[in-house]
Amino acid sequence: MNAPDLPRKLAAEGLGTALLVAAVVGSGIMAAKLAGGNTAVALLGNTIPTGAILVVLITLFGPISGAHFNPVVSLVFALRRELPWGQLGPYTAAQIAGGAIGSIIANLMFDLPAMQVSTTIRSGPGQWLGEVVATVTLIGTILGGLRFAPASIPLLVGLTITAAYWFTSSTSFANPAVTIARTLSDTFAGIAPGSAGPFILAQVIGALLGLALWGWLFGKAEAE
Repeated sequence: MNAPDLPRKLAAEGLGTALLVAAVVGSGIMAAKLAGGNTAVALLGNTIPTGAILVVLITLFGPISGAHFNPVVSLVFALRRELPWGQLGPYTAAQIAGGAIGSIIANLMFDLPAMQVSTTIRSGPGQWLGEVVATVTLIGTILGGLRFAPASIPLLVGLTITAAYWFTSSTSFANPAVTIARTLSDTFAGIAPGSAGPFILAQVIGALLGLALWGWLFGKAEAE
């Protein structure tokens, strides 16, 4: 396959993020409807589709755009000089736009208003720390996978997010584009706009910490 041009890369990032958010929000709505008020069951119903769709999307879109679907992942690759700095802004815009579209589609699928404002408050030092930990872990999974098991990255990322839904206090957003998108649905997966800013800051901090930690720990193949 010829090297994809920038429009195809941006289309892959936008479409992939839209499908990811549609899965996150849509499965959250479905899970809440079927769980009968049991939050643990609803979270499980939200977790499994999210991890599963990540495996599929990264496998399909990875050869086109790298399948970032996440501005802080794109930032890490730009800092590693593996994504041209001139593409970071367009990647981020495509991811945010795609995420918003995915949230709107999920709302419409369940006969909800297309655009909502979430009222779910997610705040406090514990949840902010959870976002740092989730993002550090995600970056480690990606960089470690690239270093030691590139063919397994789709499965590794899907499993990491599946696990982090449960072991982090924030349920592992770990993605500014997804965080923004989830402000647009007042459902199980939503987050109030006022809570989104600190989450995004924590994600950026986690990405930078992850880049420093895992970049040092894993090193580069050429060094061996």
